[in-house]
Amino acid sequence: MSFLLPQLTCKREVDQAIKSVAEKVLVLRFGRDNDAVCLQLDDILAKTAHDLSKMAVIYLVDVSKVPVYTQYFDISYIPSTVFFFNGQHMKVDYGSPDHTKFVGSFKTKQDFIDLIEVIYRGAMRGKLIVRSPIDPKNIPKYDLLYQGI
Repeated sequence: MSFLLPQLTCKREVDQAIKSVAEKVLVLRFGRDNDAVCLQLDDILAKTAHDLSKMAVIYLVDVSKVPVYTQYFDISYIPSTVFFFNGQHMKVDYGSPDHTKFVGSFKTKQDFIDLIEVIYRGAMRGKLIVRSPIDPKNIPKYDLLYQGI
C-alpha cells in the first residue's frame, strides 16, 4: 500500500513538508516499504487519507533515505509516526515514556482517525501536547533504549 501515499526521499523534501503544510496535521510515517508492520500501517493510513484530507496530510519517509531525521527523532523501532502542526512538533501522551512519536501500527482505522482529530483540535487551541484517545490496550508496548549513556 506504500504506493498509494506520497513519499519523501530526502531531508530537503521533509523540511519543505514541515514548513509548508499549514492548518493541517502533518503525519510522517518513518519505516521501510518492505516491512510487514509498515505495510499494515500504510494500509490504515491509505484508507483514512481521504477521510482526513481536511485535517491531515500523510507522507511516508524511508528511514534509510533520511538518516538525519531518523537520528533526530531517535527512531529505533519501525514504523514510527511523528506529527506536526504548522511546523511545530506535536507530542501525544500515550501513557508511555516517549511522547514524541507513535511506535508500531494502529490496531484500527478508527484509532488513527480519533488521534488525528484530537491532535488537530488541540493544535487549533495552541496546545503542543495532547492526551491520546486510543485505548491503552491498543497501544504497542516497548522499552526505551538509550545508547551511549
